[in-house]
Amino acid sequence: MHRSLRTQLSLFLTPYLLGAVILIALPAGLSFFIALTQYNGVSDPVFIGWENFQSLRGDPLLNIALTNSLLFTALAVPLRILGALGLALLYNQPRLALGLYRAAAYLPTIIPDAAYALTWTWILNPLYGPLNPLLRTLGLPAPSWLTDSTWALPAVILMSLFQIGEGFVFLLAGLRHIPREIYDSARVDGANRWQILSFIILPMLSPWLILLTVRDVVLSFQNTFAPAYLMTRGGPYYSTFFIPLFIYETAFDGLRFGQAAAVMLLVFIFTLLLVLIVYLLFDGWGFDEE
Repeated sequence: MHRSLRTQLSLFLTPYLLGAVILIALPAGLSFFIALTQYNGVSDPVFIGWENFQSLRGDPLLNIALTNSLLFTALAVPLRILGALGLALLYNQPRLALGLYRAAAYLPTIIPDAAYALTWTWILNPLYGPLNPLLRTLGLPAPSWLTDSTWALPAVILMSLFQIGEGFVFLLAGLRHIPREIYDSARVDGANRWQILSFIILPMLSPWLILLTVRDVVLSFQNTFAPAYLMTRGGPYYSTFFIPLFIYETAFDGLRFGQAAAVMLLVFIFTLLLVLIVYLLFDGWGFDEE
């Protein structure tokens, strides 16, 4: 009976394992191989060892892309975490039409990246977009956004702040994980809202916040291709030129697939090290086994 159950479970897991091998492990192995070759997509790859990695040292576009990606991540991730936490705290309380508000907060997350980027291209248009007239009405400056190298990166950060639905749902689940008895005991002891937030909610929600932060850092490095390519093409003056766009242009415009694969491998190693460091520092994300 036990062996039969294990056989059935193995059969159920087989499609997933095949998909993981074919769609993840095999492409990853091929990318690593291509990173060690000179390959233009037409002729046969020529093995050149670590030359692709060495040639990336003096590439000025890579430095620009890396700087922009780090700056975007440093600014967008904390704002996204704060936004998701604020929505979770707001919509964790019973109120009228609560389900509608939660759905509205999650809606921008399920919009395809291309459609979302094109929508924000219209919103940020300085001539006929709706954002600048609203800013003028409020007496605020109305910048040129995507056509101004000073405001292009803040514009991309601004549009990313509305795609926090997954983080909002994740933290809402974390808040539901906190027993109500703890809140009641704190109120009986005279704790106000700020004290409950500082000494109860944030400490108990810290594992969820850590995991969400790591996830957002990883996605911020990877999911900037659509806005950079569709909205600005990396401009103006390379102000929105991110790592994914650098990989795309290196591979498909410059036909240097080896260098593009090398950058992808470096991003993967950085992501893996980040996850490992956080995991070790917080002893398995800090979640209690019980």
